[in-house]
Amino acid sequence: MRLIQNMTTIAEYTAAECSVPNRVLKIAVIGGSGVGKTALVVRFLTRRFIGDYERNAGNLYSREVQVDGEPVTIQVQDTPGTEMTDNGMSLPDHVTCSIQWADAVVLVYSVTDRRSFDLIDQLHQLVVRSGGAANVPPVILLANKADLLHLRRVDSQQGPSLAGTLGCSFYEVSASEDYNQVHGAFHRLCCQLAKQPPPTSGSSQTSASAATEKRRSPLIPRPKSPNMQDLKRRFKQALSAKVRTVTSV
Repeated sequence: MRLIQNMTTIAEYTAAECSVPNRVLKIAVIGGSGVGKTALVVRFLTRRFIGDYERNAGNLYSREVQVDGEPVTIQVQDTPGTEMTDNGMSLPDHVTCSIQWADAVVLVYSVTDRRSFDLIDQLHQLVVRSGGAANVPPVILLANKADLLHLRRVDSQQGPSLAGTLGCSFYEVSASEDYNQVHGAFHRLCCQLAKQPPPTSGSSQTSASAATEKRRSPLIPRPKSPNMQDLKRRFKQALSAKVRTVTSV
């Protein structure tokens, strides 16, 4: 089965085709609650759109693919939603740990939720602080739910303007309506990561040591195993529910 249709630079392959460990590209997806982070991740990895999800518990999704001919493993860390409270930003610990773990970060807001847009600048500052001024990971800004024009609360020009200020790429997408938009955004980020040279044992001994300590740290929770079978089950249930509804009408 091909992971990405009509895109030859990213395709699934079987484990038997490669005997050496794959390079791992790690992406963290962060943003406010209810902006569609899980829907975006699942849409990218499976092409499916599931509109109803259980509360986000921070699942890790993984796929073995080829990016521009190079076999890699893409790991996408979904994260619990961040909230804006009267006392400032309420940030789950898992979000900070995911940023420190990731090679790249996807910032997500919903065009129907002004508060989720207002969170982006603070989340970007968190990414910068976590990586350090000289080691900021690649970041892209995604505006989701572009199909809900009647509910729009963020002007279409504000997203590109903010992205320009932050120095990152911007994409306005609809996880429910257009797979190609979602794929295009993640695809470009994966290609950008793949073009960066992997760390070498000689030049990154300190970095490797720091990464080892990071993995040992009790503050960083062990990522959950990929739950794609559960997603498939729930997708079938959703389809069955729709069939029952049509039948009853």
